Amino acid sequence: MLFKLKTIYKAIQFAKNSHKIGDFAILKAEVLGAKVDPVVAAKLQQVVGYYPRIDLDLLSQYPHGTFGREYAAHMKANSLKPLDISPEIDDIARRNVFSLRYVVTHDIFHVLLGFDTTYAGEIGVLAFAAEQNYSKSLKISLWLARFLYPILAPQQIKAIFANIQKGQEMASQADFLLGYRWEEYWEEPINKIRQRFKLPEIPTIGFD
Repeated sequence: MLFKLKTIYKAIQFAKNSHKIGDFAILKAEVLGAKVDPVVAAKLQQVVGYYPRIDLDLLSQYPHGTFGREYAAHMKANSLKPLDISPEIDDIARRNVFSLRYVVTHDIFHVLLGFDTTYAGEIGVLAFAAEQNYSKSLKISLWLARFLYPILAPQQIKAIFANIQKGQEMASQADFLLGYRWEEYWEEPINKIRQRFKLPEIPTIGFD
């Protein structure tokens, strides 16, 4: 109990001082006691403690159609930054391998799956993750989002439910994506990566 209280205090202090969303997400998972199924944990062994820094300016210099270039274009088009983790919470990040990997790969999944950052796009990614059985909490989140997102974005209702189905269908056919070191694939053509991991090909963004 004392350890948990110390963790909560640390989370509050970081929430005040850290400008990294990744820090907040990892600490929130620690405070809430997010758990992962042992079967999923076994599939994540090769990414334990793995969160290399992502340089968007460098990735933007890669050739058109490469995974890195497409990821950088997605991030810059949506004014997003990679969810970095501070060294100060390295021990917590390593202990929460599922939460860490899910946080740092969220936008990577947007690019791989071809979902945008609207409510409809977000629920597509969520449906994929829930269908791949990453955690029970994601299934609960999807259930809640089915009701909440149409209220928040009524103009996207059709796309929301279409993307739920699309995400689930892709998840049932694809490999277990959460366990891969995607940051080592930046230089490869993105559609070759999609093909390798049993995802449908999608037209590249193709802009600077």
